[in-house]
Amino acid sequence: MIIACLKEVKDNENRVALTPDGVRKLVKLGNTVYVERQAGWGSGYADEDYVSAGAHINDSPFEIVKKAELIMKIKEPVKQEFYWLKLMNGKTLFTYLHLSGVDPELTKELLANGVTAIAYETVQEKDGSLPLLAPMSDVAGVLAIQYGANYMQKKYGGVGKTLGKIPGADSALTVVVGGGHVGAAAARAAGGMGGEVVLLDINPKVVAIRKQELRKILGPHLFKNVQVIKSDEKTLSHWVSKADLLIGAVLVPGAKAPTVVSEKMIRSMHSGAVIVDVAIDQGGCIWGAKPTTHRSPRYERAGKIFCCITNMPGQVSRQSTQAITNATLPYIVKMATGGIIPMVRKHRALTLGLNTHAGYLTYERVAKDLHMENHYRSPEEVLK
Repeated sequence: MIIACLKEVKDNENRVALTPDGVRKLVKLGNTVYVERQAGWGSGYADEDYVSAGAHINDSPFEIVKKAELIMKIKEPVKQEFYWLKLMNGKTLFTYLHLSGVDPELTKELLANGVTAIAYETVQEKDGSLPLLAPMSDVAGVLAIQYGANYMQKKYGGVGKTLGKIPGADSALTVVVGGGHVGAAAARAAGGMGGEVVLLDINPKVVAIRKQELRKILGPHLFKNVQVIKSDEKTLSHWVSKADLLIGAVLVPGAKAPTVVSEKMIRSMHSGAVIVDVAIDQGGCIWGAKPTTHRSPRYERAGKIFCCITNMPGQVSRQSTQAITNATLPYIVKMATGGIIPMVRKHRALTLGLNTHAGYLTYERVAKDLHMENHYRSPEEVLK
């Protein structure tokens, strides 16, 4: 199979879809891999590293896409990349798409150009796990705490606290809404710094699992400052009102995130509180959240500091690129050796990953969120 790995163009997106080691493994299996020039620079990989691994380097994404059957990216194509989508009738795009959370224009372009689009974030295994979302969720959870701690400084209008345990001083309170991978990673990071942490989730099974995990990882000395609580509206309102740092980490796979933190809750927070909504890729789960960039990461609303960067892991690109390649490679190998459509038919995880094919939306939640139900067909129907 001919596989393309394109350079990212989104603001400060330094990740790349394949490491040189990933390319080497694919080439050894008899595949041809084209890598756009300088695609790996932001992750610390030179063009020479890819050439040594057996890749072909090309300056033109247009030319690469024209040759390839499978096109690899990290982030969804932005408007300046739509020109090469016109070459993709019958070809496959494998990347994060988050179609429910981005401008519907991208979805329309994918449909108009007959793109087979498989979204990392909706590839789902039998046990319900999201193996291609999990590694970036772990990264984003840690970064949410790093960004939040930064903006709590007085120079940014924050409350003037650290997230550490400072003898003789008040501790900051971090409230994490959602106990999935992002929320768990955020709670671990904040708890490890010694401050007060409350993790909220509506699922009692998730609450029990996260409580056990955090107790084991943090140990008794640090875990004593952490609470893992089943959430309801009253409980959520209470803890949000007390938060110095609020992390939004609510996920519904492939769908627009529900707004669980209301305007009333946000206005009840004290001035200078920091809000990091990691669910912003899927539209955000906190009132007042809107997408920001690494170039302009924060804004103020209702006296609170918001940070809602849509590609947060792009700034820790070395780790992120390694983690995502490690996660995607088994699926790439399946498609490269068995054929893309046969493997999408055969493996349920890839079937669930399919978002568009043959001019139709194939992920029902996306169709509903975008009010494009008339463009929806089940994967089984379009893959006949």
